[in-house]
Amino acid sequence: MRKLVALEEHMVTPAIAEAWRTAPTSERERADATGVMDSPLGDLLLDLGEGRLAAMDDQGIDVQVLSVTTPGVQNLEPGRAVPLATAANDAIAGAMAAHPGRFDGFATLPTSDPEAAAAELRRAVTDLGLAGAMLYGRTGLVNLDDPRLEPIWAAAAELHAPIYVHPQQPVEPVRDAYYTGFDPTTDSVLASAAIGWHYETGMQVLRLMLSGAFDRHPDLQLIVGHWGEVVLFYLDRIAFASGRFGVDLRRPLTDYFRENLSYTGSGSTTQRLLRWTIEMVGVERVMTAVDHPFIDNSGGAARRFLDEADLTDAEKDAIGSGNWEALRPRR
Repeated sequence: MRKLVALEEHMVTPAIAEAWRTAPTSERERADATGVMDSPLGDLLLDLGEGRLAAMDDQGIDVQVLSVTTPGVQNLEPGRAVPLATAANDAIAGAMAAHPGRFDGFATLPTSDPEAAAAELRRAVTDLGLAGAMLYGRTGLVNLDDPRLEPIWAAAAELHAPIYVHPQQPVEPVRDAYYTGFDPTTDSVLASAAIGWHYETGMQVLRLMLSGAFDRHPDLQLIVGHWGEVVLFYLDRIAFASGRFGVDLRRPLTDYFRENLSYTGSGSTTQRLLRWTIEMVGVERVMTAVDHPFIDNSGGAARRFLDEADLTDAEKDAIGSGNWEALRPRR
């Protein structure tokens, strides 16, 4: 039976959950971060033991790559973010040690202090054996392409440690302009899982690309979910318009999408999107994700999705685990 490694599998520590509750942010931002902890999903996020392993077995997943759920510690001030990130990464490493072969890990990084974030990435990869990091787009109003974040990209490239770029909510003015006017619940879903997350994340990736980050760091590798976070679906159009950009890149934009990015479905088991993504970027750029505990892949759905794909056994093996094992840094 082929090995399945799932890359977008979330957890949280009690200390981070408490920090979200007490952070000096807007009430709406606080509700976004803490709402899940007040739901049944909160206990699932905290579980790094037998309950999680049982869910993995039911889904058909052999290995989860653990990551703190959005927004991580990115919207906390450095004095809180740095020790919380350190402790969370230690917790992930502890779960990996307690259950050998079942867990891998993405570090959470205190991006409000980029130098500390780069140092924590180095510690997480070289000392703890984690595979890379998960970032959640912006840090406050600081976009991923901001020069202040350059130490993180330099460290990731040097370590050959992939960075998974995960959604977070758009900034308040964008939410107000595009995602309000209904009831609060509808507004929140529009700004997040329905569409807002995906435009937000796709734009962050595109901005980073246009900043020349992959020219400065050719070894830098990103992973994005949801079959490309919207921008992949417009790759032909973006390429058509790229000659109008006033930036000087060394390669065509399509090359970065196909050589520096990898893609998962974030728990979406839609065969046509799998086929389309492979057509756009190649099977070697596609990997598995379940998005535990947010997406229901119970009853072996994750494994069945790959088993039923119109692909060769070698291609299924690559998507299931081979592409990830080739991408992650050597232990």
